Amino acid sequence: MKETNAENNSTGCPASTAELSRRKFLARLSLAVGSVGAVIVTVPVVGFLLAPFFERRQEVWRSVGKVESFKIGETTAVQYEDASPLPWAGVTARSAAWLRRVNADTFIAFSINCTHLGCPVRWLAEANLFMCPCHGGVYYQDGTVAAGPPPLPLPRYPVRVKDGDVQIQTAPIPITK
Repeated sequence: MKETNAENNSTGCPASTAELSRRKFLARLSLAVGSVGAVIVTVPVVGFLLAPFFERRQEVWRSVGKVESFKIGETTAVQYEDASPLPWAGVTARSAAWLRRVNADTFIAFSINCTHLGCPVRWLAEANLFMCPCHGGVYYQDGTVAAGPPPLPLPRYPVRVKDGDVQIQTAPIPITK
């Protein structure tokens, strides 16, 4: 007499064709889910690696105030919107710079970030120095390194005066010029 499929399964004999197709289905499903997971992980990694080759530098002139609002010889913190804000960036789209009015026609703008590890530097007017609170970096009023670990001077922004407004040419952080 022939044994039924149920008997074969309980005795450890070969599985039925229905069970084999279920095994094939689950194997293929596992392979598909694993492939989708690999693609999900791989696409951002490849995009990150290739981004520098396709990156467009967005440089935008941002108005930071009227010429008459800056006193000659003073360094002032100014705020502006980042050159490449994302729609969801919110308050993080705001950035800042140090603006020094040298004379009636000349302005110099410095990045607010230390070149050592990117901490925001402070301007100490009484000492005419920029100080980094993180690791003791010190910069002269012209942005050159005075002491500490910073490897480079403070990056500068191009500045222009247009229609009575002082404008800074901003770029996405970090500034690499």
